[in-house]
Amino acid sequence: MTDKDDTYQAENKAGGTLGTAEPVLAELQASEPRRLLGVTIITALGGLLIYLALWHPPATIMWRVFLLGFGAIALYGGRRLWQDTMIVLELTKSELREKDGRLVTRIADIRDVSRGALAMKPSNGFSMSLTKSHSFVWAPGLWWRFGKQIGIGGVTPSAQSKVMAEQIALLVAMRED
Repeated sequence: MTDKDDTYQAENKAGGTLGTAEPVLAELQASEPRRLLGVTIITALGGLLIYLALWHPPATIMWRVFLLGFGAIALYGGRRLWQDTMIVLELTKSELREKDGRLVTRIADIRDVSRGALAMKPSNGFSMSLTKSHSFVWAPGLWWRFGKQIGIGGVTPSAQSKVMAEQIALLVAMRED
């Protein structure tokens, strides 16, 4: 997290930026069935890899370590997916943020929104290009930010994602006019 993100969280917990609370235009949260399916698949993969390494060990110790390592990573990924998909994203006129206050991006920093079939975006989601680079953040199954790109979606309902993407595109177009 960057210093700007820390400053934003401190301002938000103190009652919002400059004491004003903006209305929420759109919310995006994980779909429970997709969330459960994703966590189940990743956790089952981790369990299967560990099972193979311990009860049906490969011929070399290197493969056993490989299976145990990737099994542990998959179990950790399932845990992170479960925790991070509890987050709700909120869109206001000036920013996209998590409900607890962590800033995803400010509307002023968004260059464009991509929702097309050929766009590099998460499943059932959309991506955004930013005007300036930000720190790397990843909330598995919900959103990621890497440099000048943000991806929103994964285990989210496509209808909520579409509404949020359209609202963001409208805010960006209004800003440019």
